[in-house]
Amino acid sequence: MLEVMFAMLILATAVLGVTGAFQWADHGLQQGAKGTRALAMAESRLEAKRAAPWRALLTDDLDADGTPEVTMRDDGTPPDQQAGDRVYTASTEAKGITLTWTVQPDRSGPLARAGSAVIRATATYSVGRGQQRQVQVGTLRANPNYVGMP
Repeated sequence: MLEVMFAMLILATAVLGVTGAFQWADHGLQQGAKGTRALAMAESRLEAKRAAPWRALLTDDLDADGTPEVTMRDDGTPPDQQAGDRVYTASTEAKGITLTWTVQPDRSGPLARAGSAVIRATATYSVGRGQQRQVQVGTLRANPNYVGMP
């Protein structure tokens, strides 16, 4: 009888350990899925900027209905960090992921006069216990109509 009780105690301890491991693995899978979703959102925004006509580089049609919902700004209001620094910024939030993207022309003045622009997209998400992670992608896009400095 004593052997059976010890066997049950060992089995119960093992089952608790396995259950804890499953919970830990599930948490890791959820965080991995969130990171993958964040990367997909950032890459999608970057690709949308690469495919947009140059004249529409500072506007965004987020729901693909043909009407831009977002106009990127360089006026210092959030999410833009500093007014007049030639970094145009916009942001959106979905499913616990904050996506912020920027367009930085290579020179001041109208966008049509810029020879190129650096485009960045940053997705920020929480991983629990007050910790945050970021996924950042970027590219350099050339103005197809640029013919040189005036």
